Parts: sequence; structure tokens; C-alpha cells
Amino acid sequence: MTALRLGTRGSALALAQAGRVRDAIRAAGTDCELVTVRTEGDVSRASLAQIGGTGVFAGALRDALAAGEVDLVVHSLKDLPVAPAPGLVVAAVPEREDARDVLCARDGLTLDALPAGARVGTGSPRRRAQLIERRGDLDVQDLRGNVDTRLRRVADGDLDAVVLSWAGLARLGRTDAITEVLPLDAWPTAAGQGALAIEVREADADPATAIGAFVAALPDPVAGDGAAAERQVLALLEAGCAAPIGVASHVGDERAALWAVVHRPDGGERIERRLEVDVTEDRGTRLAQAARDVAADLLEAGAAALAPLGAAS
Repeated sequence: MTALRLGTRGSALALAQAGRVRDAIRAAGTDCELVTVRTEGDVSRASLAQIGGTGVFAGALRDALAAGEVDLVVHSLKDLPVAPAPGLVVAAVPEREDARDVLCARDGLTLDALPAGARVGTGSPRRRAQLIERRGDLDVQDLRGNVDTRLRRVADGDLDAVVLSWAGLARLGRTDAITEVLPLDAWPTAAGQGALAIEVREADADPATAIGAFVAALPDPVAGDGAAAERQVLALLEAGCAAPIGVASHVGDERAALWAVVHRPDGGERIERRLEVDVTEDRGTRLAQAARDVAADLLEAGAAALAPLGAAS
């Protein structure tokens, strides 16, 4: 068959991520080429909440896939809305990168060592709430732009620090900029952070098809089950782009843990729930039940009154 057309955003990070998927597809036995798709999130400089949340990065890719302009697309899973797109399906979640957030600060500073009033940039409502909860004396500023742009604002002295993902920096070879790694237990991140999602048209997901056969070689079942449980928590909470919610999981051979934190947007209050389950059998089913239990516990504890829920995106 002719080369598969893999749709991707055009940022350096998106191209790096897509390049890994392209190489894996080539290793599985077929040629693959990258097709750059421009999204509203790449063009607009407004905050993500104003333009529709992280889903703005996925919309144009999904449109290109549905229109047959590409054969498959790669997303950062944390940017993919939890609601499925008609006629499309996530066919694979490859091996997951480290899901933690990191601080990139001037002079090698950690979060606790930043001076009072330090200017810290983030475009994430979750990270904003976490920063304010940890350090109410910080000046948290809204931030857009690619990884290099964000790091440059620290280097130029416009900001004292930024919060980014380990995964993005690792894929760009920029982990040297990290001054502190924020532990998942205390600082859960976006659902699916560190994972990629390969989306195809529903008809092409069958391994009996040419596209499905190659995509079938890409999934990491452990990564997929953990990320799916995290995203299920968001879906059950009906959490929109402005909801400051952190979700994380750890999936071992015998036990798995799933935990989530719902923050008040100003960082003044939080509700947290954690559940551990046996996953020696039916791992996906048990994690799905854990997600239902965690979400139900959060709602029973008053999460809907604390954060803007009921607006799934």
C-alpha cells in the first residue's frame, strides 16, 4: 500500500511525538509520512479556556481524519476530549512517558525556594490552583506558546518559573531545563498526561484492515488501561476545560492505584479521593470500576459545588 498519512499539529513537540509514531509504524512494516494540520489552538493567542479548552487542538485533526485527508492522527491524550467523535476511535495508546509536572525556574530554584511574589506562568486552571494552594504568595500568570517560548520567558527574566510536563520536555530533549520534579502523589496531573493517542476512522480500526493491522502493533495495554481510567473519572465528573482537576494512576502487575483531586479554582480548597484495587485479573474492568468509585466519592463529597463541573469537553 502507499505510505500512511499521519496527521499531526505543526509544533515542535507535536512533530517530535508524531515522529516517534511514524517510526514505530515503519518498524511494523509500512511507510508513513507526516501531514501537518493547523489547529485553532496553534493560531489563537487567547487563553485555552476562552477558545474552548485543550479540545481546540484536536478538532482540526479530527476533521482532517473524518474527511479522508489523512489516514490516522496522533494526539497528546491529555488534549483529547473525553467525548468520542462520531465515526472515529482511539485505536492505540503507545508506551507512556513520565506523567509528572515539572518546574523550570531561574537560578535552579525549586517551588518552595521561589521568593514571595515570584511570577510563575501556566495556562492550566489545574496548575494555577495547585500553585496557589501550595504557595499563595506567588503571582501566577496566564501563559500560552510552545515549550521554547515558555522557557525563553524565564531565560529573559519575564517570568521566574513555568510549570510544564516532563513528557514534553523529554520528547524535545530539554529535560536540562527542569529544576524540580513534582511528585504525582501530591501533585496529580492532567488525565492521560504523558500518553499519546492514535485515532483512526472506525472502519479502519479492525486489525483485518491494512491500517488496523499496523496500528495493532502500537498499543501498550498497561498505559492504555491506566489512561482510560483517568479519563473516565473526568467523563463521570463531566469536567470541562476550566475544571481544575488532577488525576493520576499507577498500574503494577498485581495492584493499581487511582487518585483524583478537585480544586476550587482559586486554590483555597480541595477534595481528594484515592483507591487501590487488585488487577491480577481483568485489569481494565477493575480500573474502570475504580474510576466509577472515585468519581462517585468525589461527587458525594461535594466536588460539584467546589469546581465547574457538568461541562464535559
